Amino acid sequence: MKWCWLLLVAGPLLAGDGERLFYSKSFPGSNPAYMQVTVEKSGAVEYREAPDDDSPLVYKLTTAETVEVFGLADKMDHFKTPVESGLKVAFMGKKTFRWENGAEKHEVEFNYSEDPNAKLMWEWFERMTESALHRINLDRAAKYDKLGVFKAVITLGAALDRKRLVGLEQYLPTLDRIIKNESYMHTARVRASEIAEAIRAGAPPAQ
Repeated sequence: MKWCWLLLVAGPLLAGDGERLFYSKSFPGSNPAYMQVTVEKSGAVEYREAPDDDSPLVYKLTTAETVEVFGLADKMDHFKTPVESGLKVAFMGKKTFRWENGAEKHEVEFNYSEDPNAKLMWEWFERMTESALHRINLDRAAKYDKLGVFKAVITLGAALDRKRLVGLEQYLPTLDRIIKNESYMHTARVRASEIAEAIRAGAPPAQ
């Protein structure tokens, strides 16, 4: 996945040592078949669709979102304890949680868990993934498919209404570009404006 142009508005890359969370899911046959998310204590997020992806999508969680995610990792004792349920359920993808702090690392792998905190952690990482995918879809449409912008904006708005998005400020540069450019459909620009206003007004974050 090559999204170098996304990095221009994505902020600084993840940097340095310190506490870090990692999540990956491998699910052959799904789209994407592999993805991973890395979160720094600063709130910086990297999303990749291959371990060797050298142009990840980068965005930043709010302080409250970051505190919530790392607080869950604390409750789970930094993934020192298995979370796999052991139940005979359908394969839902090989998932990995990992906590890192310098040379210290702990990780767990699972298909399905009944642990409440593991479920919450998985849900947070899934929302981070969804947020990245909506960002990619919106930015791609704005750059290459003006007729597809309306659908991308509507889809983004629906995800926002369902509280599926995190790091909401990442969408503002592209939304503002759509709003100001009269070559896009008027209805797309109106909806983009509504979403941007909601974000700036402090739209409720994902819970």
